[in-house]
Amino acid sequence: MEKLRARVAKWPYGLMSVLAGISAFGAYTSMYAFRKGFTAGTFAGSQYFHIDYKVWLVIVQIIGYTASKFYGIKFISELKPSQRAKSILLLIGIAWLALLLFAIIPAPYNIICLFVNGFPLGLIWGLVFGYLEGRKSTEFMAAVLSISLIFASGFVKTVALHLKDLFHLSEYTMPFFTGALFAIPLLLFVFFLELMPPPTEEDMRLRTKRLPMDATERKNFLRRFMPGIVFTLIIYVLLTIMRDVRDNFEVEIWRSFGVKDRNIFTEIDSIISAAVLVAMSLLILIRNNLKAFSVIHGVIISGSVLIGIGTLLFALNMISPMTWMTFAGLGLYLGYVPYNAVFFERWLASFHYKGNVGFLIYVADSMGYLGSVSVLLVKELGHPDISWGTFFKDSVVIVAVIGGISATLSLFYFRKIAGRDKHGDEQAALNILPV
Repeated sequence: MEKLRARVAKWPYGLMSVLAGISAFGAYTSMYAFRKGFTAGTFAGSQYFHIDYKVWLVIVQIIGYTASKFYGIKFISELKPSQRAKSILLLIGIAWLALLLFAIIPAPYNIICLFVNGFPLGLIWGLVFGYLEGRKSTEFMAAVLSISLIFASGFVKTVALHLKDLFHLSEYTMPFFTGALFAIPLLLFVFFLELMPPPTEEDMRLRTKRLPMDATERKNFLRRFMPGIVFTLIIYVLLTIMRDVRDNFEVEIWRSFGVKDRNIFTEIDSIISAAVLVAMSLLILIRNNLKAFSVIHGVIISGSVLIGIGTLLFALNMISPMTWMTFAGLGLYLGYVPYNAVFFERWLASFHYKGNVGFLIYVADSMGYLGSVSVLLVKELGHPDISWGTFFKDSVVIVAVIGGISATLSLFYFRKIAGRDKHGDEQAALNILPV
């Protein structure tokens, strides 16, 4: 492996970045096959304690996923690079075994299998992103990886439904065999990620050296940037909730608007994927970290505006459900993807902080998924009669308003402390000049 890695290190930097981006995209898309296959089913007619069986599955999986995000704050921030590959394969293997048990154990007792499935999969993003962070081409590679957040869910649902029809699978066995289809691609993509050499001297000069963070360093970081972290968490929690609702109940949302085309998931998400990929990749052209950090805020704010405009036009019957879902999906992912790809990357680089992106992502994700599971429980226990389409349409308005305001305040805050830090550096330089 070391010899192969040394050979790859001699490749042109751009070619190496393309390999890493595609490999990261492929690995994370493969992971989605082990996580989202069951959401292609409706499990119609099954209820337990007056809550739909599928909703139970989604809630329990998200609880496991949420728990892993809290665990990941420590696990991912302290992980050594040499442990990434075996951790990815072991964790996804456990999740796949849980899907096998889900197919064997009768309902409703198999619901707990989705917790076992969700917990290990919640750690995969941080492991995959660890291969990409701290490089001058991180924006491009992370943009390619982040497209999997948009593309993979719809793609996996489409594959799962076709697999179900082709082999006459039940909704209980479908998730396991969907994962099986992606097992070999997963191995190949992880192998290609392992070929990535460590960041170069130029990478570390441009983006700050990335290091594991112990408990003291994590506390110091939170203390230094607390107001910015609060603003970030407000919008990220809202985006995660709505993105999760769209992701898990997209079949139900479309059906509530009379659309039953099974290929609609991939069609819409492909359009959104291309738009977000272009927006994120262009950030690589901005060398100044603080300027790029400000532009990223602008992208997030634009996403909130797009959601608001699209939902208003749809409420006035001026656009079709398909156009509105494209507007809403694009707005959500223009806000959501930067946090998972480049927002934290440029944050560390802007303030020359020697930490790692994994810690920041898992702080945000732990709060985001906690909010997601809480909203699902409130919706099902308090308002079970509201359709997922109506719930989604009404709720994204909150993201547009509160999310947009929070992102704007976040921009003002970080610009202010950047100016204060710059002034402090200039003052320190003056103090050491000879009198």
